[in-house]
Amino acid sequence: MPGKFYEDFEVGQKIRHANGRTVTEMDNVLFSMLTMNSQPLHCNEDFSSKTQFGQRIVNGIFILGLVTGMSVPDLTEGTILATVGYDKVVSPNPTFHGDTIYAETEVLEKRESKSRPDVGVVRLKHWGRKPDGTVVIEFERTALFIKRRSD
Repeated sequence: MPGKFYEDFEVGQKIRHANGRTVTEMDNVLFSMLTMNSQPLHCNEDFSSKTQFGQRIVNGIFILGLVTGMSVPDLTEGTILATVGYDKVVSPNPTFHGDTIYAETEVLEKRESKSRPDVGVVRLKHWGRKPDGTVVIEFERTALFIKRRSD
């Protein structure tokens, strides 16, 4: 599996995830409607055009999921047991239809699990940025990573 095992992480390690993703109108509207989020900032162009943004903004929960997903091939694919929490989620700038998002991750801390000898706990910080470096989301995530088998 391409994901990292607990032993592969070092505190302070930074990973830039290679693949960017351009967010479309369909992503925003479909995600908002699937999650029953009728916020007019996401799905009403007339309403949104009269706000400080001048257009619809992309649902922030979609961006949270997108940035998490962008990290999967480099970090968690096949090597994670569970995400146990998301913390300190902030969206300092909006994402608009047509924006391309790139993700990066920093390892904040790691420790042995107190209850499971086969996993370790890793706290990560993720950022989603536009190509010009504008941060659209940052958050911390704590996950249980599988340890390499010693047999």
